[in-house]
Amino acid sequence: MLYVKRTLTSFFKKALSQFPSVLLTGPRQSGKTTFLLKEIPSPRTYITFDDPLQRELAISDPKGFLAGIEEFPVILDEVQYVPQLFPYIKMYIDSERDDCGRWILTGSQQFHLMKNVTESLAGRIALLDLLPFDYLEISSYSNRSLEGVLWHSSFPEPAIFTEKRDLWIRSYIQTYVERDIKQLINVKDVNLFNHFLVASAAKHGQEFKKSHFAREIGVSQPTIKKWMGILEASYLVFLLPPYFRNFGKRLIKSHKFYFLDSALVAYLTRQPDEKALIHGPMAGPLFEGWVVSETVKAFYNVGKRPDIYFWRSHDGMEIDLIVTIDGRFFPVEIKLTATPTLKHIESIKKFIKLLPTEEAGEGLLVCRIESPVNLTEKIKAIPWSHYPVWLKRQLA
Repeated sequence: MLYVKRTLTSFFKKALSQFPSVLLTGPRQSGKTTFLLKEIPSPRTYITFDDPLQRELAISDPKGFLAGIEEFPVILDEVQYVPQLFPYIKMYIDSERDDCGRWILTGSQQFHLMKNVTESLAGRIALLDLLPFDYLEISSYSNRSLEGVLWHSSFPEPAIFTEKRDLWIRSYIQTYVERDIKQLINVKDVNLFNHFLVASAAKHGQEFKKSHFAREIGVSQPTIKKWMGILEASYLVFLLPPYFRNFGKRLIKSHKFYFLDSALVAYLTRQPDEKALIHGPMAGPLFEGWVVSETVKAFYNVGKRPDIYFWRSHDGMEIDLIVTIDGRFFPVEIKLTATPTLKHIESIKKFIKLLPTEEAGEGLLVCRIESPVNLTEKIKAIPWSHYPVWLKRQLA
């Protein structure tokens, strides 16, 4: 099967050389298993706890199960199903603390997994995230127009085999709801959760207002908060906080939310095809969401948590994205236009003036222009396809 080299590879190998264990999390079907089997050469042991037999053996006798592993390194796939293993993995690591890269774990349910990891393996494990393809990964395999990028999923299988798109997305959503959600919420809530999923897609790129969702779906605000937390922990959605100098305000103000895969939004909002998508009312939010998603992936691919925000001034001016790197703030406006003007960057100019000189990075207008253009001394317009390259260079 075709293997697309992942951007995370170099950072992953660095983590293997420095830590006894590495945990690789990410959404289902993001390519975690393929990545590990390709990047960790034999001899090695691979065990998946999607296999009910392996799961039962590990749960019933965790110490004996681990003692039976003869070949290292060992890959323990979907380890969130067997939290009983973590204390015993800790014991093995502590007895061989200088042996790095022996234990490689994967998981798809972030919050359950992180709770067990922080309790058992803190300081002994490197935490990495592998999301679906970023633009630079998939463009090395296939050049696509903007509408093609938004229409086709970034999950590896439908990204490579584009003819599978509709069936794959439908099956993915059904499996996600039927399998993962039933494990996390009461079964009686599944139909309402489906309604919430569709309503969320329709509000992609908007502020997360619990009260609006609660009224529309007919459940309580705490339930809505819990469900959005599930989407976030499953890596389907990213919550973008507002930027404030006062950190406390960031925690209490409403976040914007974006699905990390535009094809899921297009499917859930019933976009008929890629041409209708790029000319329809969802085009702007989908494009904005794609830029946010690329930013999130770029941070994860160098082992960092995304340090990104949106900004809204008291007089209503707004910047779609503030990217923070090494103490500098890079304001990014995202517009579908192919004809950038100074009006498009008014908010960026205001934001830059508010910053101390040493904190102000260059401003960007990401749009459909064909070649970069300097709009002012500190602000330029760049083609959408150049943004991932710019971001990778800044994070380097």
